[in-house]
Amino acid sequence: MKRVMIFISVLLILIFQSCASSKQNTKLNKLNWKAVHLLHYNNDEELEKLGKQIPRLSEMGINKIILEVDYHFNFQSHPELRQTDNPITIKGAQKITNICNEYGIEIIPQFQCLGHQSWAEETYKFLEVYPELDLTPNAFPNNKGLYCREWDVTNPKVYEIIFPLISEIIDAFNAKAMHVGMDEVFLLGSEHSPNTFGQDPAKLYAKAVNDIYNFLVKEKNVEMLMWGDRLIDANIINYGEWESSKNGTAPAIDLIPNDIIICDWHYEGYDDYKDLNVKEYLSIPMFINKGFRVLPTSWKNVENMKTLMEYSLEQKNEKMLGHLFTLWSNAKGEELVNYPPLVEGLNFLKTISN
Repeated sequence: MKRVMIFISVLLILIFQSCASSKQNTKLNKLNWKAVHLLHYNNDEELEKLGKQIPRLSEMGINKIILEVDYHFNFQSHPELRQTDNPITIKGAQKITNICNEYGIEIIPQFQCLGHQSWAEETYKFLEVYPELDLTPNAFPNNKGLYCREWDVTNPKVYEIIFPLISEIIDAFNAKAMHVGMDEVFLLGSEHSPNTFGQDPAKLYAKAVNDIYNFLVKEKNVEMLMWGDRLIDANIINYGEWESSKNGTAPAIDLIPNDIIICDWHYEGYDDYKDLNVKEYLSIPMFINKGFRVLPTSWKNVENMKTLMEYSLEQKNEKMLGHLFTLWSNAKGEELVNYPPLVEGLNFLKTISN
């Protein structure tokens, strides 16, 4: 009789665990974050046009918009850093936020930190106005010979200027989260960087992440999102020098808080990685195992998007948040809502959620 009771007890426990696991997997497969990254909405007029697409985006299933703002804002703390004479105003930010709230969409503004402070021959406002805060001052005239300029992570004056800008953007959009970029950083420890030459790029990168984290999460009480490429060691997971790090920043992954949300971007399919012997997007479980929440991110190739999405769905873990679609173009209006990866990806997510 005792053996029968033990057997029944074990059987009941197994049934309960199976039901709980089934419920958990169903919940996880619904993927709470269905997000799209947008840029080139740089003034109130463009935000007005975006507002007209919000009902359709909501109907399609989008519930998060990461809106890249950068220096396209009507800053009051540092008006000299407005990128143009017609930037986004508080009124414009509040209007689009209210429309998004009405349709169940959260706006997460983005401000590119550390890297991407220039593009081609154009240096963006911060380092144009304050060239002494450039990580590589007086190097690369006319931006020849470099990818993008970066700011000096060792100089506290950087954040005395930058943090008020970010604060204004957060307040204007009533944001609960902020994306800070941090991707494709290549110059830390460079011989062209007098303040970091010879220093450990991982520690320098971690310092930048931690300085921004302390401001955003601890002071402003908002969540922090960032791109993940500089935290992936190409010696272990070799996506190449862009999607993973070959310049020593990867060990920073163990030097930063793991409640940061990592947007793990991969735009290629397995066939594109064949020379690198990559057969899975192993950075996704790597970030999860390190304790980070992960938002896998795709781009324009529909098949590659589906491959990434299918792999990420195999990660039965609550830290796998969902999916982020990117455009990296000025597609607007009907082009936006008809963007093939967005349309097909959201339809795919609906099928697996039903």
